[in-house]
Amino acid sequence: MNVYQKLNMARYEFHKIELKKSGHNKFAGYKYFELADFVVPALEVFSRVRLVSVISFCHDVATMTIINIDEPSETIVITSPMSEANLKGCHAVQNLGAVQTYLRRYLWVAALEIIEHDAIDSSKPVEEKKVIITPAQGIADSLPAEEMEYLKELAEDLTANVSEGDPKKALARLEGENLEADQKVALWTLLDSKTRSAIKKAKE
Repeated sequence: MNVYQKLNMARYEFHKIELKKSGHNKFAGYKYFELADFVVPALEVFSRVRLVSVISFCHDVATMTIINIDEPSETIVITSPMSEANLKGCHAVQNLGAVQTYLRRYLWVAALEIIEHDAIDSSKPVEEKKVIITPAQGIADSLPAEEMEYLKELAEDLTANVSEGDPKKALARLEGENLEADQKVALWTLLDSKTRSAIKKAKE
């Protein structure tokens, strides 16, 4: 088989595998695949059909090169524009790592035709009703996905601190982040009422 036939076979074999989506978009209410959910099964399928992938990053573009192991001159190249991440509390190398992780995921999604949620098509018809968007929701929706992922992880850490009976630790962590106003508002929407109340009391 040539490289195109092998990639087509890899896609077919990959989509027969039942995978669990661990990513969760709380705002839109759907789950999605994170890189760790599918990269090992994807590599196993590539190994069976004798393909290998090589991912590289340049200043402007990220590239996945898919190579036919039996005929290395046969390749398929998939590219994506580079992007930026500006996660608060992270230095430049950590932000670069976040970008590369996201782009690795997107390259694999393109290579294997990984299907994400069909939120609109799969939802049940509902009666039309007026949608009220609060200022907090508007701010959260306006932040880059990378920042929201970081804030989500921070919210989980703060919630864990409070659950462990240490709200002062949560408060210290929060104050140490030096978040901007819109980020604080977005973070607040990710915390449950118990955690928010405990942090407020710890500040008094």
